[in-house]
This record gives sequence, structure tokens and C-alpha cells, in this order.
Amino acid sequence: MYSNQKIQIFLLHFAGGSCYSFDFLKSGLQNNFECHALELPGRGKRNQEDYLFNKIDAILDYVAQIKRLRNDQPYIIYGHSMGATLGLSVAKKMEEHLDAANILVVSGNPGPGANQKDIQRHALSDPEFKEELRSLGGVPEEVLENEDLYNFFSPIMRADFEILEKNRDSEVGLVINTPIFAIMGDQEETVGEIENWKMYTSRKFDCQIVSGNHFFIHSQVETLTQIINECAMYSLLNV
Repeated sequence: MYSNQKIQIFLLHFAGGSCYSFDFLKSGLQNNFECHALELPGRGKRNQEDYLFNKIDAILDYVAQIKRLRNDQPYIIYGHSMGATLGLSVAKKMEEHLDAANILVVSGNPGPGANQKDIQRHALSDPEFKEELRSLGGVPEEVLENEDLYNFFSPIMRADFEILEKNRDSEVGLVINTPIFAIMGDQEETVGEIENWKMYTSRKFDCQIVSGNHFFIHSQVETLTQIINECAMYSLLNV
């Protein structure tokens, strides 16, 4: 598509996700991209590692993974929900390492500071936590109803929420020198705040609203892959 060697894409999962969370997306990207689905410790291929509970640790973990996988080709970062929040700081750190992404693509997230609920999900009781997960969507009901599945899954979710909730304002004032493209579903509660992301880049910002809820990524696979491909093409033509 762009050269003899494919552009790299680093995929950052949502809360409770893993390296397998983007398997549905890879088939639409693999012809044009070298895909790397990253994951934090405590799940997926890293299920024997201890969870992280600190945002800085999570950011540095992602940066270390990207640096190990980098080649001399351009690359983009794509993060959904939690992955979008962390992706902003990851992009900043990679700039500091003089290896900036060509573009940061974010979805399911209105950006730092936008209409945030001051709720500590990670500290909720199990009944409250299950209701919160139901309201967010994306967690199968059989996981919430099956004690063994829930006991396996809930510590991962709680760790990820703790990462996000303990230092909510850490991105305030952070501006990257990398373009940002934001995507949200039209049924998301905070969709009206999507342009908040433009405050976090000194470069080009654009956005698109698609049909669906917070997990529109599963129902809008073709649209999402098209957006990512177009973002990559634009970023390469405007280096």
C-alpha cells in the first residue's frame, strides 16, 4: 500500500481487554498494516504477570512494548476507550523518544476531562460493579452471571478502572505534536464532547461520529477499518 514494508499499527485495548480484543479488526487491516495488539499485564498472553494499578506504569509498559517492536517504517497508534486515554500519553512519550507516531486514532472516548463522572468504579461492591458493567456494555451477561467467570474477569476490570480513576487529571495541559482523529458512536452519552480532543494536539484534528453505542467497534468494523486506512494514508502524505 505505502511501501514494500507495511506501516505499523499499535492497538491499545479497552478496560478489561487483552491482545485478543482486536482480533475482529485485524483481518481488515493486515493487508496494509503490520498489526501489533498490545496488552497490559494480568490478562491474555501476560496472564501470569501482576496487574498494574498506576497510570504511569501502564503508559511506560505500552511505550516499552512499542519500542521493542518498532522498525524504520511509519506507525500509528489506535486506542479504544481506556486505550484512547493511555494512547495520548503514550504518543507523548514516543515523541520524547524522538520516534513520534504519524497519527493517533482514538475511539469511544471524548478525551481527558470531558464530562467525567466522579465515580470510583474499581472500589464498588460486586453487585454495584456488575450493574456498572451492564450499563457500560461490552461484558457478556454470562460473565456477570457465572461466578467463576466473574471472579476471573472482575480483577482485570477493577485494575484497569483504578488506572484510569486514581489520577484523572494527569493529562490536563498535555499537548502532542501528533495529529488526532477521534471516533465515537452516536449513542454514547458523551458524544457531544468529541471535539474536546482538539485541545490535546498542536497538529490537525478531525473526528467522525458513527452509528452505535460505546462498543460500536464490533458493529462498524468496515467503517472503522476504512477510517484507520484513510488516517494512515493522510498521515503519510502529510509528513
